[in-house]
Amino acid sequence: MLGWHTDDKQLRTAKIRRVESEAERVRTLYFEDRLCASAEPGQFVMLWVPGVDEIPLSLSSVNSELVSVTVKEVGEGTKALNAMNRGEVVGVRGPFGTHYKIVGKTALVVGGGIGTAPLMLLAQRLLEARVKTTVVEGAKTRSELLFMKQLMKMGKQADLKVVFTTDDGSYGTKGFATDAAEKVLSAEQVDNVYTCGNEAMTLKVYRLAQKYGTPLQASLERFMFCAIGVCGSCVIGKYRVCRDGPVFDQTQLREVEGELGKARRDQKGQKLPL
Repeated sequence: MLGWHTDDKQLRTAKIRRVESEAERVRTLYFEDRLCASAEPGQFVMLWVPGVDEIPLSLSSVNSELVSVTVKEVGEGTKALNAMNRGEVVGVRGPFGTHYKIVGKTALVVGGGIGTAPLMLLAQRLLEARVKTTVVEGAKTRSELLFMKQLMKMGKQADLKVVFTTDDGSYGTKGFATDAAEKVLSAEQVDNVYTCGNEAMTLKVYRLAQKYGTPLQASLERFMFCAIGVCGSCVIGKYRVCRDGPVFDQTQLREVEGELGKARRDQKGQKLPL
């Protein structure tokens, strides 16, 4: 399976080397891990918080020295992880899953909220590949926009343009990330669209890609309990997001269109409405 190594399913330990605040209740944790250092954009890890829980998280940066995950507090496990500091130890499994593939010479990257995290690594790889890229990040309000400094720094380079949107108009363009994405698609030649965010946004980006005939790669955010395809909690249609994803192309998304953005699974694998 793409992205799997002989020992990446085994739990190992890693020491937190640096912690940075990104926004209220959102922090980025940097740690050393040999296997994660070779991860591709869009892949995820399972981080174990000793005595609390194990959490699936996309990698937001990767280099030869440190890798990072960006964590938003949404429950007991993420709250405990965000309370950890430099020098503390976490458990790591992974990296797991499929990844974004760089195709073509122009790209549109659309991120919503914490879904922007795996897109940061993708944007860096697109720059390195000299792909002319527009990054659109959307949030409800300015205080919830992530990676602003990093994106603005990247945006100073010739091949990358950054567009921020906020629902309330407190920063950037007032409106949704999907509105800004459609403006790009209607005005420019885009070889590939990449996206990650809540499924309602992903569904809108999927429909835009269909409308403009543009290939799409999307990372789906689903509850993951085991990360090895056993528990069924991340199932969408015929796919298990942890094993068959989390990154899916347009053809695969078309196969699960009836469930995308409309239903999810609980820990027991039972279908529930979104």
